Amino acid sequence: MTNLTTSARLPISTLLLRWAGIALVATVWISATLFGSYILAFYAGAIADGEMEKWNGILPRIYESDYPAATAGIGLHFATGGIILVLGCIQLMEGIRNRYPAFHRWIGRIYVAASVLAGIGGLTFIAFKGTIGGTVMNIGFSLYGILMILAAVQAFRHAYARRIEQHRAWALRLFALAIGSWLYRMDYGFWLLLADGAGHTNTFSGPFDRVMAFFFYIPNLLVAEAFIRARKPTTVPALKIGAALILAGATAFLCLGTYYFTKFYWGPAILERVGI
Repeated sequence: MTNLTTSARLPISTLLLRWAGIALVATVWISATLFGSYILAFYAGAIADGEMEKWNGILPRIYESDYPAATAGIGLHFATGGIILVLGCIQLMEGIRNRYPAFHRWIGRIYVAASVLAGIGGLTFIAFKGTIGGTVMNIGFSLYGILMILAAVQAFRHAYARRIEQHRAWALRLFALAIGSWLYRMDYGFWLLLADGAGHTNTFSGPFDRVMAFFFYIPNLLVAEAFIRARKPTTVPALKIGAALILAGATAFLCLGTYYFTKFYWGPAILERVGI
């Protein structure tokens, strides 16, 4: 009853921002958990079946037997990537943070470690083999890995020093980066559906591919930054309402994408792995 009374007293701009954030987190939790399950089912399943060539059906030249170090790196990236997608959503739940702080801290340590390993795995793949898209994709993806490691280290460092506000800000940035690989596939799926793949080539070196080498994580960071700044008590109502509208738009996009990909890609792969 107290929480309801307190919420009722908050300005409408603050309430809109709060509920827009809750809706986005809930959508991301459902979608990222499905995608994380798909990653583990498809890529880990291919290893278990001894059919790692299946990796190349989704992303060309990901697996080549002549590059064992690169394969180990990308395998580490996929495995830890699935973990951080699932755990990251748990870390964002305020109720769990408040009621079970010890659980939050231990999950956070695993989450940070997995994020660092995911970044290292991706950078290892690029260092030993390079991406299919060449220099532009190498730069874009390397920057992504470096930023993920940086955000993970900063989130842990501030948490250890009990600088809670800074910790939460970096944790949000880390989560925005962590969902990048999921959004990368979703963006491509929509582009192929709506624009028939204009600007995309099989070697991932077309104009659209070059934009996507950075686009799958930079907008996420901008949205996270808008939310971080809008949550400050001194932020004017207009900026809070603007941030809420941005979050609502992102939620609508993710709802549509989650439905489409679950129906045609993630769902069938997961069900096949569990034998349904």
